[in-house]
Amino acid sequence: MLPRLVVLAVLALFSVVPALFQSVQAQATQAPRSSFTAAQRAEIVEILRTALRTDPSILRDAVAVLQNADGEREANDAREAIARLGTVLTHTPGDPVAGNPDGDVTLVEFYDMRCPYCRRMLQPMAALLAQDRKLRVVYKDIPILGPASVIGARAALAAGRQGAYLKMRDAMMTGPADITQDVVRAASARLGLDWDRMQRDMADPAIQARLDENIQLAHRLGIQGTPAYIVGDQMLPGAVTVAELQTAIGSIRKP
Repeated sequence: MLPRLVVLAVLALFSVVPALFQSVQAQATQAPRSSFTAAQRAEIVEILRTALRTDPSILRDAVAVLQNADGEREANDAREAIARLGTVLTHTPGDPVAGNPDGDVTLVEFYDMRCPYCRRMLQPMAALLAQDRKLRVVYKDIPILGPASVIGARAALAAGRQGAYLKMRDAMMTGPADITQDVVRAASARLGLDWDRMQRDMADPAIQARLDENIQLAHRLGIQGTPAYIVGDQMLPGAVTVAELQTAIGSIRKP
């Protein structure tokens, strides 16, 4: 029988999923005539079949190899995209900022107000900012979960024109996920905001343009869901832990 590592290498070469045996057979039959005879090609396929039957973990490990390779490729693509975008990510005028505006490390958060994972990260992020007085956070609203997300994002950016982006953001993310105009109006009243101005600003094309720009940035970075965090040249997708964010931040601060 072929050594286990050889079998893994062959499976990885032939992209084991979703059509393992078809891929193997297709690759084998397309090999140059000088490489293998028909009998040898059939024997290789049978060896792989036998190896998988006797040790199913080979397939699991081969899939893990492919997933790791995909993860590394995605990480490299993200680093290249982050480098190309440069200060567009961290210092676009008008972007909402939390924490220390002159902080030594900037963390960029792409999020949707209705996303349950983004909401789950609200308190951990607040704790991180409370612990790290040198951290600067930039928020990129990407309302991708429907009209209610768009209303919430517009409301926060409109409230920002009255100096209340963070307060409105918190109100929207701790309130009902079905964000409506009435929900925004009630939150505006609690925060003491000018409702007439809020309505005008929420309808301002410049605010929609900002949201469109954020979504385009997310596409260019390959972001496929929310939340997603950028620290230096790293992208951390999903509801990561505070410890993971602190590790990424610490790597930037190392001399």
